[in-house]
Amino acid sequence: MVHVRGPADHSPVPPSGAPPAAPTACRARHHALRSFSWRQGDSGDPAELLTGFLADSGLPVRNLGRTDDKNRTNGHGTICGASLYVSADAGSVMINATPGAPSPVPSVPDVHAVIWVHAPQVTTGSTGDWELGTWAASWSPEQHAQAVQRVRDAIGRGDVYQVNVVGHASAPYAGDPAAALNRVAALPGARYGGVLAAPDGSWAIATASPETLVEVRDGRVLTRPIKGTRPATAEGRRELLASAKERAEHVMIVDLERNDLARLPGTGPVRVEELFAVRQWCGLWQAESVVSAPLSGDVGLAELLRAVCPGGSVTGAPKIAALAQIAALEPVGRGVSMGALGWIGHDHVDLGLSIRTVAVDGARVHAWAGGGITADSDPEAEVAEAAAKAGPLRAALAGPVTASA
Repeated sequence: MVHVRGPADHSPVPPSGAPPAAPTACRARHHALRSFSWRQGDSGDPAELLTGFLADSGLPVRNLGRTDDKNRTNGHGTICGASLYVSADAGSVMINATPGAPSPVPSVPDVHAVIWVHAPQVTTGSTGDWELGTWAASWSPEQHAQAVQRVRDAIGRGDVYQVNVVGHASAPYAGDPAAALNRVAALPGARYGGVLAAPDGSWAIATASPETLVEVRDGRVLTRPIKGTRPATAEGRRELLASAKERAEHVMIVDLERNDLARLPGTGPVRVEELFAVRQWCGLWQAESVVSAPLSGDVGLAELLRAVCPGGSVTGAPKIAALAQIAALEPVGRGVSMGALGWIGHDHVDLGLSIRTVAVDGARVHAWAGGGITADSDPEAEVAEAAAKAGPLRAALAGPVTASA
């Protein structure tokens, strides 16, 4: 059953800082008006149901090239915009692909949107009590390495060209997670740093994602795929720039993203504005490109989500075949990771890819990390890369962020 909550049954969102990608004006004074949730097994098309909910709330999601009245109200204050989360599995459902294993955080829906209004935000503050237990991985390093080898075998057979393999770990906690989640959101390089929480406080998502899944602004649609990682040292930067394997992997995903945008109705020529630019996230160098196209006709949110979800940089190529490999390989679902998380405004859409993202339920905190596998991938190196990506998240959850995080 699809759930829509209104003001009467919508308790204040627990203290969580700003929602991911919220504009500055909405970060200072915002209050949740109502929310929408959809889970696998619910009836209806999630992309269409979500679009209808947001359109009924006054957001121009049926034609993303149109700027709506920024002072639109709905009887409860000026609507600032909407937070949006779409799981990787919801993205698979939208394109009739194979969903992955069950989520380890079943309390989090597969699609969740919150309408925010300009109003004083009600928070109670964090108690400051927080204790994190021992992390338990859903697979061993050996099992992770075996999955990498199975992908290499599939590539050798010609089944796929590249597959992103992701692992999961969780830890018990006690106390108030708000401060720990805000530390995650504040990690250096987090373009989409923020927290999204359930209306009843039963779950929360914190992201430090640096990657743009899709942005629509000023008549253009763009994506910024990230592929290729090395330690943030001078030697690491030289290695990344010189690596033929990393560049080939990156260009393959850029080409996939070009095709994704080209499938959108009402878009002009797709071009690569920037290729293999090296940027920093915490203690890592990462390679990023910018792919964009002009919007020359009507493009709705449902069409946009079907074109870009799940994100190519966390699936592989071809996308449908890669998703089938992922469903067969990963023993634990991707949950809140590898999906979309961001903001729908009156004049723009800005969704980050939910990498470098954690979730809490009532008992445990969950984190995911992985990487793209090609024919030249070394299994042990891929396991080490996933650990390097998870490291800053675990450190932020465990205690205050330091300058060396």
